[in-house]
Amino acid sequence: MTALKPGDKFPPGVTFGWVPYTEAKGDVTVCGRPVVLSASEDWADKKVVLFAVPGAFTPGCSEKHLPTYIKNLDVLKGKGVQIIAVIASNDAHVMAAWGKANGIKGDDILFLSDNKCKFSQSYGWANDDRLARYAMIIENGIVTYAAKDNPGEVIVSTAEAVLAKL
Repeated sequence: MTALKPGDKFPPGVTFGWVPYTEAKGDVTVCGRPVVLSASEDWADKKVVLFAVPGAFTPGCSEKHLPTYIKNLDVLKGKGVQIIAVIASNDAHVMAAWGKANGIKGDDILFLSDNKCKFSQSYGWANDDRLARYAMIIENGIVTYAAKDNPGEVIVSTAEAVLAKL
C-alpha cells in the first residue's frame, strides 16, 4: 500500500496497544492493563499529532526525538492539538514504562504500541521490522501533514517541524 499523505483520510480500523495510567498515588503513577485504543474512532473529530520512533529507550529516540515533544507540549496544545501520541514497535508495557521514565503523567502524550509494525507497514511507514521515524498531523480524520525522516536523521518528525505545519 502507498504511504499516507496530506489529503488522505486516516484509515478505518487502526488500533494500537496502550497501557493507560489508571491511578496516581503521590508521585507514583500506577499503570493498568493493556487495552486496544481504536485510533480511527477516537481521533475522528480531533486534532492529533502522531509521531513514530524506531524504538523506546533507544538513544536517538530518548535523547533527540521525544524531548522535542516534551519541551513543546504546551505550545502544541496551544495550537489546538488535542492528542499527542508516539508509537513504536515495542509492546504496550514497554511504551508505558518509557513514558513513565520520561516523567509523562496522564495523557499528556500517549505512548502506544504499533506491535509487529502492523499500522506502519500497512501504510508505508516502516523500515523492515521497525518503524521509520515519522510524524503526521491528523485533523478531523484527514491527514494534513505526513513526513518521514531519512534513516539516522531526526528532522521532519520533530515537534518543531510539526509546529511549523500547524
